[in-house]
Amino acid sequence: MEKYMNVMIEVESLIEGGTFQEGARLPSIRQLAERFHVSKSTVIRALQELEKRHIIYAVPKSGYYLIKNDKKQEREQTGIIDFAASAPDPDIFPYRDFQHCINKAIDMYKNDLFIYGTPQGLPSLIRVLQTLLSDYQVFAKERNIFITSGVQQALSLLSLMPFPNGKKKILIEQPGYHLMVEQLEALRLPACGIKRTAEGLDMAEVERLFQTEGIKFFYTMPRFHNPLGSSLTEWQKRELVRLAEAYDVYLVEDDFLGDLEDNQKADPLYAYDLSSRVIYLKSFSKMIFPGLRVGAAVLPDSLAPVFHTYKKLSDIDCSMISQAALEVYIKSGMFKRHKEKIRASYRTRSELLQNALQEYDGFSVKQTSIHTHLVLEKSLSASRVVQRLKAQGVLVEPIDSHYLSDFPKENIIKLNVSNVKTGDITRGIKMLTDCL
Repeated sequence: MEKYMNVMIEVESLIEGGTFQEGARLPSIRQLAERFHVSKSTVIRALQELEKRHIIYAVPKSGYYLIKNDKKQEREQTGIIDFAASAPDPDIFPYRDFQHCINKAIDMYKNDLFIYGTPQGLPSLIRVLQTLLSDYQVFAKERNIFITSGVQQALSLLSLMPFPNGKKKILIEQPGYHLMVEQLEALRLPACGIKRTAEGLDMAEVERLFQTEGIKFFYTMPRFHNPLGSSLTEWQKRELVRLAEAYDVYLVEDDFLGDLEDNQKADPLYAYDLSSRVIYLKSFSKMIFPGLRVGAAVLPDSLAPVFHTYKKLSDIDCSMISQAALEVYIKSGMFKRHKEKIRASYRTRSELLQNALQEYDGFSVKQTSIHTHLVLEKSLSASRVVQRLKAQGVLVEPIDSHYLSDFPKENIIKLNVSNVKTGDITRGIKMLTDCL
């Protein structure tokens, strides 16, 4: 990454952390150069980029000042500490950058964006994603990459379409992604669950279900599981791929937070797949903003034609404007820059969450990303804890909606800090542990 981009990320982090107050004057160019150990020209370029994004403004012969964010002030004045929301923090959405990309995309493609596209997606975006996915150790051919309206559309199509193995039942982790749970039950699709814990999966139980239940596909979140926050070990991922091949089961890998992975040796399931059993799903909602509604699905040759047909019948194509804007956003380097910014922000919040949990009540947190979970004693009512904390201005949620209706529910509450200010995390956890 270029030096000026690092300076931008550092300055934005200081703004978010309250070091630089809104409306106040930034330190001089010389002071910033000394602080970040870079040249003055690097600082000037970083400040010019921040000015283009309407984060700061220049006053001749005076310096640079932070622009006041009235909407941000309104959110802060509510006084609510929200550990229940899973959406990204609106204060770090790349509004200005993406507005520029939309305008650039319209200039580039003109009328092409206002007609029907292709079910597979904008060809030029698919080529860009092919390169991007290789950074995640997902090496795919263009014909195997499909642009979808978020991961949710891909899950819907995969749940409904027939698979070459001729099987019907869908296996899902419990607890698991609540919208997938709702979909399976609303459409009355044959499904069963398997227990997922902070330690991962019981591979003997996985093998038993693969062998006896006629599993069409197993939907899993190997990294930063929603809602538990934990990840599978390398051995578990390799074993899962081996069992899928042995028992003719497909694996649907939802890598929705793969961008937050710090361990360069932690690969997705797809990287271990030698028999074309893994379907890889990529989301941009958590890293850019949920309203973008653009995701990607990488399918093996055995599934691609049927998926293409079902997708065409579902919505013809995804928003061409969104696809073109995302292409510009990635190619320009803005996505890489924003990814580093949001990774830094989420890393800080994750560390604060883990430290606060260990400090105040000695909770053993094996893995923490921007979300984790607490297993409560059986004598504690999760709903009662939720109501009592709500009265104190702290929002948490029980994990009940993440279970199939016939699967035994654990007494768990989930915690997410993607929408909690850094200054509120420790205070909120203190209130939570006092309540418990």
